[in-house]
Amino acid sequence: MALAASLSSSSCICFHTQLPYSNSNRYKTSSVNLPLRLNLHDNAPSSNKNSLLLSISASTFVFVGLGLCICSSASAFTPLPRHFQKVDSSSTATLQEEDDEKSDAAFEIWKSKSYALTVPLSMVALQGSIPPSWSKDFISSQSRRLKLQTKFRPTLEDIFTQLCLPFTQAKAKVNIGPASPAAADILTLGDSWLPLAIKKAVIEPITAAEHQDWFKDLSRKWKVYLRRNLNGDIDPQGQIWAAPYRWGTMVIAYKKTKFQKKNLPPMQDWADLWRPELAGRISMVNSPREVVGAVLKYMGASYNTTDIDLQIAGGRNAVLQNLELLARQVKLFDSASYLRAFSVGDVWVAVGWSSDVLPVAKRMSNVAVVVPKSGASLWADLWGGCLCNWLVYWN
Repeated sequence: MALAASLSSSSCICFHTQLPYSNSNRYKTSSVNLPLRLNLHDNAPSSNKNSLLLSISASTFVFVGLGLCICSSASAFTPLPRHFQKVDSSSTATLQEEDDEKSDAAFEIWKSKSYALTVPLSMVALQGSIPPSWSKDFISSQSRRLKLQTKFRPTLEDIFTQLCLPFTQAKAKVNIGPASPAAADILTLGDSWLPLAIKKAVIEPITAAEHQDWFKDLSRKWKVYLRRNLNGDIDPQGQIWAAPYRWGTMVIAYKKTKFQKKNLPPMQDWADLWRPELAGRISMVNSPREVVGAVLKYMGASYNTTDIDLQIAGGRNAVLQNLELLARQVKLFDSASYLRAFSVGDVWVAVGWSSDVLPVAKRMSNVAVVVPKSGASLWADLWGGCLCNWLVYWN
């Protein structure tokens, strides 16, 4: 009664409480201030003030007394325990472990779910580098609204050349069409092109790759190789610029029937490419890295030679001389047609990437495939993100 007479305020007494939310953040708490406002007018008579304070005191006594009665009544029904129950720490730890296991299991289920991509996705890939099942599985995991545009290019050089076309706002429509690698969201990039692509700033790094499962599953060598600085050099403090999706090596394929008829020894190493009886009987990929690499291996050097004049006997002149001799031996340098010449019998030996050679060799009879004894290059096809795509949208 007395409290009802003092609702207008000039001073405020607040009570602090913690209330749970009812939404998804159910474990958060919120502070709620419950004000009890008392207004004592300065112009009120002294007797009125005393009467009001007396009423408040009486009301407070009633509330406190009521609380004591409630506590007293509750104690009659629920006696207080005389001894505290000892908590078993081992059972508590077990319960905590069970909760952690349930949380981990729930997180794994969440990670395994596929989320529909609702924006168009454009991809430019090396021809033959993606199994048809990959695209089908990806499309089936997405919603019906998915628009996947896939374009294929015959060589990695073709992809890189189009990616590096001069980009200006005036030439955007000319140099960057819908099927251009520069307009793609993701594209195939050969590992040998990676440093140059970074240095030319035509691709962008992969954000938070370290926390993604595909990167965690890679071997240490791959993790070191993919981390580079802005100059394209391997750098432990650099960023991750691409994701490998297939790899292989250089191999030599030859027709066993032809060799047997001519009583020729089988192919075993790079030096066999310089045998006089095979002049004009060899086809090879048109890749400077692989052609010069074959010459270096023939001379007992490494693919990774950094200074020809210092590391190789005879220096640059010796390398050029052996390169000219190899050019006389090889009938065709063509990355797109070297296996076609091998299939129809124009050549007896084909030198190329294992991803190209092995499927063709399986379809043919009496064909042997070898990895050179002295070693060969390892290659990888990578997924990279095109930076020009971002520029197209913002210009």
